[in-house]
Amino acid sequence: MARTALITGASSGLGAEFARQLAARGMDVVLVARSRAALDAVATEIRGAGASGVEVLVADLLQPDQRDAVVARLVDAQHPIDMLVNNAGYGLDLSFEANDIDEEVRHLSLHVEVSMRLVRAVLPGMLQRGSGRIVNVASVAGFMPRGTYGAAKAWLLNFSRWANVRYGPEGVTVTAVAPGFVHTNFHERLGLPPGEEGVPRGMWLQAHRVVSEALRDVARGRSVSIPSLRYKALVTLARLLPDALVQRAAERGR
Repeated sequence: MARTALITGASSGLGAEFARQLAARGMDVVLVARSRAALDAVATEIRGAGASGVEVLVADLLQPDQRDAVVARLVDAQHPIDMLVNNAGYGLDLSFEANDIDEEVRHLSLHVEVSMRLVRAVLPGMLQRGSGRIVNVASVAGFMPRGTYGAAKAWLLNFSRWANVRYGPEGVTVTAVAPGFVHTNFHERLGLPPGEEGVPRGMWLQAHRVVSEALRDVARGRSVSIPSLRYKALVTLARLLPDALVQRAAERGR
């Protein structure tokens, strides 16, 4: 594994879990999110588990000046970033026709534009060193027609597949991680109390298992990681069924 990882959306959920597991493997971590208090809590937890190299970088990635501070950290040749985890993101209601268009644009920008900018920032240094790992947290929603969230994640999946083929031979791998429903605070941010997401109990995944399986695929240099056998099967099935049927099934859960 690499030596220093920068993780966006590191204050909770999968981002915090990536930080915990990477630090436990001996990596230094740079934690990026909007909330100073939440980041400090994660940093304290990681340091308490024995990690020493923990940086906190407070930034709203949708604010250009704050995003530029993250870019500056990514291009710092004196303290290089060896792994980038693009994890920051959120979901919107599936009723596109009722959603505020400016919120839809912010949603698209965070998932696509911000991820692209951060990859572009870190990539030249990695190529110059001949090594690096880039992880783009996508979703199984990217394999099926499921609102603008699925569309944004489809971009991440395809971009990662191409970039891994393009830059893998030069020592820089790019992996899209595509989990299904994971027990985090993601759905609470959508305003859905636990138990009201409309998702069968057997479809929920645990964050630590998702990240552990994802990091195994990252280490193997895979373009796409779907960290669950049940979701691997669902993705295969979704590719064979008509879009209308897949869309109706996909909208059962939030």
